[in-house]
Amino acid sequence: NTLWAIIVMAVLLTGFLGWLVARRGLAPLQALRQRASVITSQRLDYRLSLEAVPGELVELTNTLNDMLARLQKDFQRLSEFSSDLAHELRTPISNLMTQTQVALSQPRNADTYRDILASNAEEFQRLARMVSDMLLLAKAEHGLLLPSAEDISLAAEVQALFDFYEALAEERGIKMHLSGEAHVTGDRLMLRRAISNLLSNALRYTPMQGQVRVEIGTTGALVSLSVENTGAEISPELLPRLFDRFFRADKSRSHPDSDGAGLGLSITRAIVQAHGGVAAVSSFDGKTRFTLSFPAR
Repeated sequence: NTLWAIIVMAVLLTGFLGWLVARRGLAPLQALRQRASVITSQRLDYRLSLEAVPGELVELTNTLNDMLARLQKDFQRLSEFSSDLAHELRTPISNLMTQTQVALSQPRNADTYRDILASNAEEFQRLARMVSDMLLLAKAEHGLLLPSAEDISLAAEVQALFDFYEALAEERGIKMHLSGEAHVTGDRLMLRRAISNLLSNALRYTPMQGQVRVEIGTTGALVSLSVENTGAEISPELLPRLFDRFFRADKSRSHPDSDGAGLGLSITRAIVQAHGGVAAVSSFDGKTRFTLSFPAR
């Protein structure tokens, strides 16, 4: 009886000590859980403290903090995107409503109605382009933008776009230069659109008598295409956001005569990424340069 009593007491004591050790060992995880429970969409800037965490959990805590930083950045971009999208849609819809209400306020002749319908058609075209661009970007994000595979001469595509923009460049006294040659494998229409977006932006923001230079070259396993224009520099803190949707730089670089919605550079980056490449931008010494890098054939 004494032996059985000692065994039972030893088992109970061992179980109690095991529970106590486990509770003490898991206390940092419990504290980590309590800190994580206060994180909400309004408190994404909150970070888990490393001071009360044992060495074994430091790496896990750093990983969670990095995840929170990425979530905060993506949530902020999503909020800004929603706000910008509402602003971009509000302008054409407001124009359509105003013109329609004015037209219905009193009887008018056929020519007046025709002019109003033509103006409304322009606003509808702007909305259609915006929706089409948004669908293209959505496909790119979900990996559904699948380019075809054909041999493309970048110099030939740039020269064709030079011919297209020649009248606009001559009107403003802008000189366009092309140097280099390289071939890539991809979708001709997509790549032409990406390059066209860069040339259009370059011509829009280049001052009178300025220059636009396109350089094509091959470095190792990469083919690069750079579009450089003279003009006002872009602040370094704004450069990483130029490829964001609906983002525009400061007011001095905005043009009221532009019908773009701020999606051109986003589409350019999506097209380049669909081809396995990278888009980058730099601005210094009175020049702004956009560089598209593609894998060599």
